[in-house]
Amino acid sequence: MNRSKIEWCDHTWNPITGCRHGCPYCYARTMSARFSGDVRLNLMAKKDYSVQEAPDGSGQIYILNKPMVNETGNSLAYPFGFQPTYHRYRMDTLDKLKMGNNIFVGAMADIFAECIPDEWIGDVISTCVVRPQHNYMFLTKNPKRYIQYGIPAGLENMWFGTTITSDADINRIISLAIEGKTFVSIEPILGRFNSENIKAICRMVDWIIIGAETGRRKNKIVPEFDWIKDIALEAGRSGIPIFMKDSLIPIVGEKNMQREFPMQLKRTQLSPKMERKLYGVCADCKSSVRKSNMVTLLARSRRGEQPKQFGFMCKKCFEAFCQNIGLQMPDLSGLKVDITAGGDGDA
Repeated sequence: MNRSKIEWCDHTWNPITGCRHGCPYCYARTMSARFSGDVRLNLMAKKDYSVQEAPDGSGQIYILNKPMVNETGNSLAYPFGFQPTYHRYRMDTLDKLKMGNNIFVGAMADIFAECIPDEWIGDVISTCVVRPQHNYMFLTKNPKRYIQYGIPAGLENMWFGTTITSDADINRIISLAIEGKTFVSIEPILGRFNSENIKAICRMVDWIIIGAETGRRKNKIVPEFDWIKDIALEAGRSGIPIFMKDSLIPIVGEKNMQREFPMQLKRTQLSPKMERKLYGVCADCKSSVRKSNMVTLLARSRRGEQPKQFGFMCKKCFEAFCQNIGLQMPDLSGLKVDITAGGDGDA
């Protein structure tokens, strides 16, 4: 689990890595080569991994039940380079996040590529379903797999997207006719889209992301201002939020940058563990309120010992409590200081 440098998400989660699309502009292939170690030696450590045939017949794919380490004891993020790999040991890493986040699932893979088994996809989806405090974004160049796999309906916190780079990819948009939230990543944008295709995009998706190719590839294409403007204007007319990545700043200028999120991706939800830590139940009205906005109830059974917490009260109920038993109401402005309700006698 990594805090992301990708502007449109908070974290990336890569339980599956690797891809066989062979895109010439792929950043992930280059990155995996930097952190793979000696792939030849890694493949010789057969006791540390298992293999199976890819469902599309494209060759072996790899399974790791624990991290593979090099001769110095350091973990290898991509021990088989950019070959499809299931890092099964990463399935519980979402539990490290205390707050709800926008998580890009599979930033170093195409999880819905034909070479990925249904079982792997099912494990990933199931892991996300039982952690509903997060928003999950999936991105593929093979969106028809969403339908083939059978994405369950009602997954309101899951966003299913496809990557397109030019008019030649527009058929991928049709495969986004699924129940649920959809988006398109036009990155890298490699040409000007015709107006009908832009309208089709705006009809089919809930969010548009645009970015330019980065890196130093010899034949890198630098987009033109009008390519971006065409999409932004139609998105504005259609009420579709659009997010321009920082790679577009040299093209459109900072003043023209749009960094819009759908409403759902603006909300932050707490994990159950953090919610239990931050929220308490009023001892009287039983409402759930943030503990910082409640009165903490403490008691001690004898003088000199540390008081022990036994409950909370919302401000309204505590005021009524004080009135009922004839206590002078303390100043609760801001509730910045915990108020002790208790005494020296038995509690």
